Amino acid sequence: MIHHKKITSILCFFVLCILFPKQSLAVFDDWFLDKTLRVDYVHSGSKKGEYYSIFALKSEPFWGGSKTNLIDNRDMGKYRFEVLDAETNKPIYAQGYCTLWGEWQWTDEAKNTTRSMIESVVMPFPKKKVFINFYSRNPKGVFEKKFSYTVDPDNYFINPEIIKYPAQDIHISGDPHSKVDVVLIPEGYDANEMEKFASDCKRLVTAFFTYEPYASNKDKFNFRAVLAPSPESGIDIPKDHVYKRTLLNSSFYTFDSERYLMTPDYPKVRDVAANVPYDQIYIIMNTTKYGGGAIYNFYNTVVNGNPRSENVFVHEFGHGFAGLADEYDDGSTSFNDMHSHVIEPWEANITTLVNFDLKWKNMLPKGTPIPTPVEGNNNKLGVYEGAGYVSKGVYRPAPTCIMRSSSTEQFCPVCVKAIQDMIDYYCK
Repeated sequence: MIHHKKITSILCFFVLCILFPKQSLAVFDDWFLDKTLRVDYVHSGSKKGEYYSIFALKSEPFWGGSKTNLIDNRDMGKYRFEVLDAETNKPIYAQGYCTLWGEWQWTDEAKNTTRSMIESVVMPFPKKKVFINFYSRNPKGVFEKKFSYTVDPDNYFINPEIIKYPAQDIHISGDPHSKVDVVLIPEGYDANEMEKFASDCKRLVTAFFTYEPYASNKDKFNFRAVLAPSPESGIDIPKDHVYKRTLLNSSFYTFDSERYLMTPDYPKVRDVAANVPYDQIYIIMNTTKYGGGAIYNFYNTVVNGNPRSENVFVHEFGHGFAGLADEYDDGSTSFNDMHSHVIEPWEANITTLVNFDLKWKNMLPKGTPIPTPVEGNNNKLGVYEGAGYVSKGVYRPAPTCIMRSSSTEQFCPVCVKAIQDMIDYYCK
């Protein structure tokens, strides 16, 4: 006789297999070539809705990602794409990500304006025809399919051209497929400033490895710099009527936030990055003005000449690489309602307490009050109100952390764990 508990266990096993297919479903050499397929698409809409349309297909010469972890089921990012073999409908690649357009959708402008941006996703180059499904989180935090596209790898409109630039190794530990590969791209450095760019890269990477958990994982990273000059030196500062002709058309005052320094020219960013294997893109901005930015699995930016540049370099990488949220609550951004208080945010280092069991609850010392008062806790791990740009309803793990303050020199234990988990994911 089969007991009910055993039947339930068997059913649960099969459900989990369907929802979270094993990596063995996608053996790299069975499905992919060791290079990259890039799908550029237009993301349009407003606060009321969003639309996708294909822009271009590109072939890039390197694949920098893992050959083992191909299907990411960690439920991270505002968006997700899945690649399925067209013949069997079997999932062979998937990844979560965020975008600049996705952040713009939370601004006041998006309430009354429609806007488009070109985005892209990358995957190992498929050997056979594939279906690509694009997903977006709905207001309940659930991924909904928004768009599907079929790619035939024999399509002669897949463009293999890239603009070639020289590259320089900054820190190399080994095979790109088992390391975290970071490409460093210059912005606002002219042709006479390439040595300065290389020097800035070395300085920032050296500082990066003084922070934990990066210091303990120095042998798991590769940093490469692409020496791609801009026509002019400097960065756009619209409010000061300063405009420069630069490689990537970056600008301060993104979404009218003074220190938010980003570029909407994502295809050009990808074109430059394609000169080397990469998992993460980091743009180094040639300016002394304070600023930067980062978006999960999109790109990171930092300025080179500000006294806080090294700390910002580490802070922003926490966003772009590990998907960590900002833990401050000063209301300085233009998208203060980004984190809904009625669902649990996907970022590892903030919570609304809607489902705190999914977060750092099991890391708390016994008897920790929830919420936790800041006074008298001496930076102990807890649940402190004020994070995600708002002062009420969103909580962080510690009174101070690099993700909260640029004057702090360390990550809290929750952020350390999230970063370490991501390093391990890439390096298997």
